[in-house]
Amino acid sequence: MADMERISVSLPSKLLKEFDEIIAERGYASRSEAIRDAIRDYIIKHKWIQSLEGERAGAINIIYNHHENDVMEKLTEIQHDYNDIIVATLHIHLDKDHCLETVLVRGDAKKIKELTNKISALKGVKQVKLSIMVPEGHIPE
Repeated sequence: MADMERISVSLPSKLLKEFDEIIAERGYASRSEAIRDAIRDYIIKHKWIQSLEGERAGAINIIYNHHENDVMEKLTEIQHDYNDIIVATLHIHLDKDHCLETVLVRGDAKKIKELTNKISALKGVKQVKLSIMVPEGHIPE
């Protein structure tokens, strides 16, 4: 076996139950194998985002619990700090506790990454997904 380290992770029961259901559905031999896959995917996505440079356009999708620790106010403050790259926002109420906010961005890739990282770090933010494209006219042939 390759050089392996054992770690311990605490997870909410509901999250672990859902994870176990996906593991079974996808045919993983063990939780460890599925977690290694998930970590690899996370690392690949992170490296892809880190390598972005130049002019980009895209969307930052955010799901958050609006009752949590002034998250809405903090999200608004962050967005005001990046109004030079934010084109528009869309806010949707998902249920009594959760909202989906889509932030459309266009500008320097480094600033878009910086904005995405600040949003991701907010307490109460459950999920952040950055979808980014090269603006028309800048697409390599």
